[in-house]
Amino acid sequence: MRRCIALILIAALLLPALFGCETAEVTEGLGNGWEPERSMELQFAEQFSVDYYQDGYKLISISDGSRFLVIPEGAELPKGISKDIVPLYQPIQNIYLAAAASMCLFDALDRIDAIRLSGTKEEDWHIENARLAMQDGRILFAGKYSEPDYEMLLDYGCSLAVESLMIGHASDVRDKMAELDIPLLIDQSSIEPHPLGRTEWIKLYAALLDEEETADAVFDEQVEYLDEALAAESSGKTVAFFHISSSGYVVARKSGDYVTKMIELAGGEYVFDELGDPETRTSTVTIEMEQFFATAKEADIIIYNSTIGGEIRSIEELLEKSELLAEFKAVQNGDVWCTSENMYQETTQLGQMINSFQKVFSGEADADGLNELPYLYRLQ
Repeated sequence: MRRCIALILIAALLLPALFGCETAEVTEGLGNGWEPERSMELQFAEQFSVDYYQDGYKLISISDGSRFLVIPEGAELPKGISKDIVPLYQPIQNIYLAAAASMCLFDALDRIDAIRLSGTKEEDWHIENARLAMQDGRILFAGKYSEPDYEMLLDYGCSLAVESLMIGHASDVRDKMAELDIPLLIDQSSIEPHPLGRTEWIKLYAALLDEEETADAVFDEQVEYLDEALAAESSGKTVAFFHISSSGYVVARKSGDYVTKMIELAGGEYVFDELGDPETRTSTVTIEMEQFFATAKEADIIIYNSTIGGEIRSIEELLEKSELLAEFKAVQNGDVWCTSENMYQETTQLGQMINSFQKVFSGEADADGLNELPYLYRLQ
């Protein structure tokens, strides 16, 4: 009996060879026999890894299956590496950055100079150094993520295009980048389970630019802000986070979204338990005011999201968007706050944002007479 089983197993292994079929190969590492000397230490990020090899070579692996080998300046592509690995030769320059949330990471590394082309226009940047770079002509607008100016990318010798997950809606762009032999790195930070996982993507860009020490310092500072917030006693206060569209609908964050996780880490309770489809990547849900009223009327604190429709400064301006908000408990108590417009372009500051939320929820902001905190201010 055992002999029969053995023969069956041998036959199963030989069948692909006999009939000319190929079995899928799963290659780890570089595929040429080199062993990594160490791997980058990550605390929260789960969507990428960096392995360090001899002579300064670095292998960046991303959760979408893409892999990039950072090759030190003056060095050559190692022989025998796996065909799926995309080589990136240092110095990595003339980057086309279409993933707007990543700009602050380059800025925190003091390496905006590595970016030559932008998928965001000057007037849409809330990051001062990015806006100034475009005013000075150091960074040029080269078309949005779905319509890049390929001639500009070629003329300026684009060595790397950095896109967000929005590129999933523009498969033709991916195909064209491949045709033009322009390496494409798709930033996966928006699907990190922990908010500071997004911030930790600064370490990936640091690996491209040999700025790991700076990245560690920036990230560690945000962890300190987070630890301070976590050490405080949970307030248990209920929180509504939303904005009102021009058509009068309420746009709220989906339950489990990174903003609602920041609220929870800060000791608050988001008013919606199961809002939105957890299987989709959409971060917001549009609902009618009546539904919002029924759920959020008794919320202890309201945070108005200004990043879409622009900042407002007073309760009066808020009520102009919907008079029904006057009946909300938080409005009557004056516990209404607003985000600053640059909140979503400041991925490097998520620990500090959580810390600001915690000061509001705990009442510490009131005790200290603070009406303005980093990325958050009270409506008057």
